[in-house]
Amino acid sequence: MTGDIQFIFLLLTITVILFIWDRIRMDIVALSVAVTLALSGILTPTEVVSGFGMPVVVMIAGLFVVGEGLFRTGLAASAGQWLIKVGGTSEVRLLLFMIPLVAFLSAFMSSTGAVALLIPVVLSMSHKSGMSPSKLLIPLAFASLVGGMLTLIGTPPNIVVSSQMEKAGLAPFEFFDFTPIGMIILLAAMIYLIYFARRLLPNRGIRDPEQPHPHFHEFAERYGIVDQIHTLSLPVNSTLIGETVSSIGLRTNYEVTVFGIKRKNRLTSSLMAVMVETSIQQNDILMAQGTAENIARMCKELNVISLGFPVEQVRQMHQEFGVAEVMLRRTSSLMHKTIKEGEFREKFGLSVVGLRRDNETITTKFDSTPLQFADSLLLVGGWKQLEALPDKRDFVVVETPAEMTEAPSHGQKAPQALLIMVLMLLAMATGVLPALAAVLTAALAMVVTGCVSMEEAYKSLNGPSLILIACMLPLALAMEKTGAALLVVQHLVSSFGGSGPMALGAALFIFTSVFSQFISNTATTVLVAPIALSVAQSMNLNPEPFMMMVALAASTAFATPIASPVNTLILIPGKYSFKDFIKVGVPLQFIAMAIALLLTPLFFPFY
Repeated sequence: MTGDIQFIFLLLTITVILFIWDRIRMDIVALSVAVTLALSGILTPTEVVSGFGMPVVVMIAGLFVVGEGLFRTGLAASAGQWLIKVGGTSEVRLLLFMIPLVAFLSAFMSSTGAVALLIPVVLSMSHKSGMSPSKLLIPLAFASLVGGMLTLIGTPPNIVVSSQMEKAGLAPFEFFDFTPIGMIILLAAMIYLIYFARRLLPNRGIRDPEQPHPHFHEFAERYGIVDQIHTLSLPVNSTLIGETVSSIGLRTNYEVTVFGIKRKNRLTSSLMAVMVETSIQQNDILMAQGTAENIARMCKELNVISLGFPVEQVRQMHQEFGVAEVMLRRTSSLMHKTIKEGEFREKFGLSVVGLRRDNETITTKFDSTPLQFADSLLLVGGWKQLEALPDKRDFVVVETPAEMTEAPSHGQKAPQALLIMVLMLLAMATGVLPALAAVLTAALAMVVTGCVSMEEAYKSLNGPSLILIACMLPLALAMEKTGAALLVVQHLVSSFGGSGPMALGAALFIFTSVFSQFISNTATTVLVAPIALSVAQSMNLNPEPFMMMVALAASTAFATPIASPVNTLILIPGKYSFKDFIKVGVPLQFIAMAIALLLTPLFFPFY
């Protein structure tokens, strides 16, 4: 063993210890590894920084931009709403739908691409369901890795082993040869992730400490209107049809404030904020604030039907408008005026649904209460109107809701974003364009079409994740260059080659799986596949089962956040530690190995 190989093993050991210790940021550790390799002379300066130009790193950066486009146009939120609609707020049901979805995508496209596209969906879904992202993102990543086991193109290691067999004059694997075993592993992974692993996952909350804004329900509790939000349906003979909220005097006569309308015949959006001139039409669904007694009286006298306020309606409402808390300035033109006299809808395009004075909520007839300095008002309306509040001289904006940062800023561009994403997926799945070219084209298209601005695109780049991946890739290169990886492979195969086919298969699986936790699974497969092939042939064994085990093992990169770009992508948004991956990932590795060892010989006999 040369000195360079000993140095690499020592560096790898120290790196893993620091990752597990979790006292130093992982990106700092990764940067230190790159610097150490540069100082050691094992890699040239060009090789040390080569990770930043590698296709996988550039592709991930592009996918961040594509994902931001999905978020900014509201597509991510819509997909999250669909998952919540079919899965409810049950963690088990959400995982039952999410895991097959990402596995299916990963069977036909890059697992990294599938996860990068779904991260904003999962984050949006977690915000709306009140579920911690840390409960969902590791299942998302692991399901994508297992999804790569389903088809020939699901992951590069599958293609590597198939090409190696063809190169040796053997029949390569066909497209769906991986499917039977991969499907059983997926089913087992689903059971494990849904019913066992979720108890091992951390619950680190959904509130970002850097974004401590309250959500709508917290404002509702503060102003005592939790049970005062209703949706109203208009029968054909309703008195409200053809009227405006001002002309019918809903606030004056019933103390009911209509702040939104769901109108089915609108193409761009099904929800709209209510202005003074907004005329109520047949089939409109009104969103209103008022006590149960006042709502009931209004419904009876004006022939309106109360539908309550379903959770799904709340989620949809946040896509179009929200709330904000403001405080009256001493110099405000609204001083000593009532809310009606203040003409909030005319001047600001907003409705007042709550009033607080001296930390006390005024719950009855607040609309006729003269406003005073330092009164706090809860305003509801369209996001554009709410965003304009800081420019108003009458108010000081006290707090804006968390939903404001979640609301789509380019909602009108949703059709373009959807088309771009579909074309990107088709290009990647069919091979019309290389994966990197498809992703970069899609990222550029997101910016050119206005689905995301350049400023938003730059902000979307997750620096810690990119640094971690780019700086750890040179370590894999150093292991290959010094011969450290090849030495381990040869030692392992020589130790187990004479113990029978099952022992050899287990040894190959374990080594490939373990090595894939620290260097690229593709690089691992490139090293192991030819040795596995030659050993099988020298023992007069069928190479197919061993090559299949190597390919499957390469996709079990579950135990470390650096095992796969997929794991690195979820590290920051999930707020995971190195230990989280070990705790949840190692059992899944053993499950996958047991299934592979049991089933592979049935489909591909040793003799």
